[in-house]
Amino acid sequence: MKAWIAGALSISLAAGSALGAAPATEPVDATLRTSAGKEVRLSKWRGKPVILFYEDKDSTKLNAALKKELFARGQERGILDAAWVLAVANLQNFDFFPARQIALSFVRDEEKKVGVPILVDMDGTLGKAPWKLPVKTSNIVLLDAEGALVYRHSGRMKPDELTTFFSILSRLVGVDLNDPAPSEPSP
Repeated sequence: MKAWIAGALSISLAAGSALGAAPATEPVDATLRTSAGKEVRLSKWRGKPVILFYEDKDSTKLNAALKKELFARGQERGILDAAWVLAVANLQNFDFFPARQIALSFVRDEEKKVGVPILVDMDGTLGKAPWKLPVKTSNIVLLDAEGALVYRHSGRMKPDELTTFFSILSRLVGVDLNDPAPSEPSP
């Protein structure tokens, strides 16, 4: 699981405005595909909070610092299994022959490198209602364990926005992710 989270954080597939904390809503769902073409519903990951990164090919590095910090804080606190981390590649601009197969091949290669699945959005599903995420940037979404949207951000996160993100995630996982991690006792 640790490798999956690390991989999803490092490869999840640019700037908009922050939408910030959103009031909890009814559960949201979407049908996407695996890189092999199999349909999969996001509701498959209910039961734990979900951290969802939705990005196009040009925005994968916009929130690299967040991805790195998220993994580091989770690892420091021993809570890498406390939430699902999902990477969704927006491949809407590649939904034509032969680009579709090239893009899916790239995603499969990335999956092999990191050993984790990457979901793909070929038709802009997450850009449509109820999600309405910008399709040409990095999007970070937090869903509670029941699948309700509790936070969303589009574009590069600034330091104060990182604090807000980690505060909301802290409430979802029950561990303070903003305070420094407890240090190891000396031998």
